Amino acid sequence: MSCGLLIGLQHVDAKTPAVLVLPGPVTKDKVPGLCNDVRALLELTGAGVVVCDVGGLGPPGLGVIDLLARLELAARRAGGRIRLRDPDPALHALLDLVGLRFELEGQPEQREPPLRVQEEVEPGQSPA
Repeated sequence: MSCGLLIGLQHVDAKTPAVLVLPGPVTKDKVPGLCNDVRALLELTGAGVVVCDVGGLGPPGLGVIDLLARLELAARRAGGRIRLRDPDPALHALLDLVGLRFELEGQPEQREPPLRVQEEVEPGQSPA
């Protein structure tokens, strides 16, 4: 049995964010290529988000933090952002320690709290 070789980036629709699997360990010479991959996926899908699967990165360190910060910067410059999938608890703690906040897959988006707006009431009606 044989299977065909897929060349290029797979097609995804605008509702489904593209996934970039980050294999570990990632060396500094691979970072520019991964940043280009993030920009290309954002252009291809138009979804505005690339999910970065970080489960295979291995033990977190400052190299991983640098990689994620550069990927987020590349995504922002391309008009999008990255979302992390399957982060190690130690990675999550290290990100908190250095003050970086990333959206995590499966968690609700961080948004501003809703404003309390009172609807206009007709004369003679009591407010609900």
